[in-house]
Amino acid sequence: MKVKDCMCHDVLYVKPDCDAEECARLMSENHIGCIPVCDDSKKVVGLVTDRDILLRTVGCGKDIKNTPISEIMTCKVDCCSPEADVNDVEKVMSQNQIRRIPVMENNKIVGILTLGDLAKNKEVNTEGVCLTLENICGCDKKNAE
Repeated sequence: MKVKDCMCHDVLYVKPDCDAEECARLMSENHIGCIPVCDDSKKVVGLVTDRDILLRTVGCGKDIKNTPISEIMTCKVDCCSPEADVNDVEKVMSQNQIRRIPVMENNKIVGILTLGDLAKNKEVNTEGVCLTLENICGCDKKNAE
C-alpha cells in the first residue's frame, strides 16, 4: 500500500514567523497535535507539536504571543513521498520514534501521515502498526513483565 492511499490530504501548515499562540489556536480549532512549518514555497522547514509549544514556551517562561514558531520547532524533519510504501514509512517512524510524517511531492507538502491514519486503515497490517507504536513509545515487553 502507498502512503497516498491512507495519508491526510488536507494538511494545515504555518510559516516560521507565525507566533506560538496563533499556532496553538490553529491546533485547538482543528483538533490536531502537530503542524508542519513551511516556507513560502510550501517546503517543510520544521514541525511543531502541542508539546513543543507547552515545553519550549510556557515551560521556559517565554511569551507565547511573541515567540515565533521558528524558535521552538523541530528542524530535522523526516518526510516521505506519497508513492512510498507504507511499510517502509512505518520503519522510519519506528526507528526515529515519530508519530507523524509530512508527505512531500515536488518539494512541496501535499499531506501528512500519522500513526492514527495507519491504525484506521483496514488494509494496513495491524501488527506492524502495533510494533511501530511500541517502538515510538519506547515500550519494552521484557520490562513490562
